[in-house]
Amino acid sequence: MKLISGTAHPELAQNIAKYLEVPLCDVMVKAFPDGETFVKINENIRGQDVFIIQPTCPPTNSNLMELLITVDAAKRASAKRITAVIPFFGYARQDRKDQPRVPITAKLVANLLDAAGVNRVLTMDLHAGQIQGFFDIPVDDLTSRIVFGNDIQQYLEPGDTVFVSPDAGGVVRARKFADMYAGNIAIVDKKRSAPGECEAMNVIGDVKDKHAILVDDIVDSGGTLCQAAMAIMDSGARSVRAYITHGVLSGKACDTVEKSVLEELVITDSIADHCPKGMTKIRQITVGNLFGEAIRRVHNEESVSTLFN
Repeated sequence: MKLISGTAHPELAQNIAKYLEVPLCDVMVKAFPDGETFVKINENIRGQDVFIIQPTCPPTNSNLMELLITVDAAKRASAKRITAVIPFFGYARQDRKDQPRVPITAKLVANLLDAAGVNRVLTMDLHAGQIQGFFDIPVDDLTSRIVFGNDIQQYLEPGDTVFVSPDAGGVVRARKFADMYAGNIAIVDKKRSAPGECEAMNVIGDVKDKHAILVDDIVDSGGTLCQAAMAIMDSGARSVRAYITHGVLSGKACDTVEKSVLEELVITDSIADHCPKGMTKIRQITVGNLFGEAIRRVHNEESVSTLFN
């Protein structure tokens, strides 16, 4: 087994390597003055099972291109199998044609990875599960539920906890959390005027005098999340906190969360922490061990799905 880290999130790659007790490969990544990316693998990987760790988070295009170039370098170095470990899959929200003359970029990215020479993809909490079908190679879509589990349990009160989906599309996710902890679910019905902006919100379900836990896959600008939290509190909830897998947190999102009614926003380190120091409401939980165990199982040809049984 060989582990290669891209430049998008070296800290997560180190955590994965530590769990597996396998050192990261010596790889040089540099940018030429004209902006082109150059990758050189400085050790022999011929006939090896290679795992390239690179979330395609912002700057998305640069990180994606670096991943593709690294895959090509590994393929030309005669790697036996190449697995792209993409904790955060960029462009996942562009998964369908919802208006005329627009692309399905998630499918394009799948095609690019396949064409570059990727044999398998390991990712987590895809924005839409059907993205797995965009690939003609195996895709393992891990879930953050098990890494959030122990943390959530300390806030559970039997009969007084409700898991809330911030939109209708996340009901299945909220139901899975509720089934794990014998809780109920609620839904925030929102009317969206533009990406990241909402005109109105209504809470469907009983949250009065309950501790509400918002669950979702991505928090970007934070505006919708914080408005949903306010709507939940206005409906009589005792408290509201959020557990969200991928903390994109673009623009002033960190400040928005800090000033919101949220008790806390808990995210994974699928994306490197880039919030200013001193933020008290945003906390990261590592998924290094989760990905490390999944990589170990893929390498040993063991079941990955039993991780979540």
